[in-house]
Amino acid sequence: MPKRFAVDQDYSFVEESIFAPEISHFDYIIVGGGTAGCPLAATLSETVNVLVLERGGSPYDNPNKSDKENILINLLDILPNSYAEIFISEDGVINHRARVLGGGSVINAGFYSHADTDFLKKSGFDDLALVNDSYRWVEKEVVFKPEMLQWQTAIKDGLLEAKVLPFNGFTFDHINGTKIGGTIFDEDGHRHTAADLLKHAKPDNIKVYLHATVSEILFTAQVNGSRPKAKGVVFEDLLGYKHKALLTLDSKGEVILAAGCIGSPQLLMLSGIGPVHQLESLGINAIMDQPMVGQDITDNPANGLVVLSPLPVEVSSVSAVGITHSNNFIEAVSGVNLLPSWSQWISDNLLPFINQTGAKVASNLTTLRAPGGLILEKFKDPKSKGHLELRSTNPKDSPKIRFNYFKDPKDIKNCVEGMETLMKVVDSKAFSKFRYEAITAKENLKLMTLLPINLRPRHDNTSTSLEQYCIDTVLTIWHYHGGCEFGKVVDKNYRVRGVDSLRVIDGSTFKSSPGTNPQAIVMMLGRYMGVRILQDRHS
Repeated sequence: MPKRFAVDQDYSFVEESIFAPEISHFDYIIVGGGTAGCPLAATLSETVNVLVLERGGSPYDNPNKSDKENILINLLDILPNSYAEIFISEDGVINHRARVLGGGSVINAGFYSHADTDFLKKSGFDDLALVNDSYRWVEKEVVFKPEMLQWQTAIKDGLLEAKVLPFNGFTFDHINGTKIGGTIFDEDGHRHTAADLLKHAKPDNIKVYLHATVSEILFTAQVNGSRPKAKGVVFEDLLGYKHKALLTLDSKGEVILAAGCIGSPQLLMLSGIGPVHQLESLGINAIMDQPMVGQDITDNPANGLVVLSPLPVEVSSVSAVGITHSNNFIEAVSGVNLLPSWSQWISDNLLPFINQTGAKVASNLTTLRAPGGLILEKFKDPKSKGHLELRSTNPKDSPKIRFNYFKDPKDIKNCVEGMETLMKVVDSKAFSKFRYEAITAKENLKLMTLLPINLRPRHDNTSTSLEQYCIDTVLTIWHYHGGCEFGKVVDKNYRVRGVDSLRVIDGSTFKSSPGTNPQAIVMMLGRYMGVRILQDRHS
């Protein structure tokens, strides 16, 4: 049972899946209790019976584990009960999938910002009043105005000095220039997540099972060419026992996938909906040939600089963000906790580099807290798109994913523009006290080539050519989208095309990554579609 919640609320509906009956019935079955699944479930439970199946555990069993200072450690925790599952893309880039109630909102850097209006138009959000109501519903519970201390203030002032103008102050809106966005970390550094939105659930109408891994969607038999119709799911508990959750007869109910950009297309394919040649090669019975499932999966590539500071820095998550007119987004974190092995690696590898520059090394360089920060840039709408393929029929195996970072030359050009602006921030007068004088941004490119940030090869010109630097030192920023794209796999109501009683409601439906960070939009989407589904039922 959860031990601490951000709200004083009855969460007795959250249980381990080992206590689930062999067969159960619900009006709606939501696969994935993540950033979209939690607000969706809370909303639907107002009037109908809802089941949420989450493959991870509770974020409340160890309430300080996801605090601001533990952002990096939380990502690289390799214990079985970790909140993040590590996988390496076919491109050689280290990635993560959330594996916890609350999803990505439990492991991200906390930044909260609305989508740009163009994204809303292209994604079928035709009721803007409901969009705004849904944002406010989320923000009332989990969003705060960040405290701007020295590091984030220096980033903000450095962005303005680098002509990322105008300064737009504190705002949730996506506006060109430099702004302060919202955060899901409170003033004490404690994280508030999508799981907190379950406060609004009606306890008698909802059940949440933890460590419940869904292996397939069940369909009714197709007779005389009838359309496939979802009727339930099969899930496995921690002990390996299988359970069935079925839709209540005549309830107008649905199975809704909210398992994320990787989990939702993976489960569709495991259940027989996807490219038929892939399914047949693994012995999966094809329910429907849908060649676009798993296609056009995209990650916004991120590149940046680790900046070592001669002065101690505060713990900060993303607060100040620059949005350039060429749609590059620049953001930073600082002072987060390190593993002991990282501190030793810094001592063994980075101290010699700094000594070569003639800089006087600060005494805080080998502490267990990052002696500086990470500044990243990403750009909007990369042209390079990838695909997802099943690795096996085991739902616990992460699929093969190739994002094809920088396959399109236009993406390299966009990255270079972003890096040039980022380097101006690092070299700015406003930021000067947080870097060694001898280590300019250009020198810092060499520093990044020493860091084991991915598994891609380094080239002789990695630190002298920004084009090669972008390709060689690319990182994920975890803003995956695609795989179940709106208009290709799902329709305007997020129903899977060609199938009845089945929807996908998460970031896998997005054609692009909205704004500077997608979490606000994904939480809003869960609330928005929950309200829409209830409206449709009552009409």
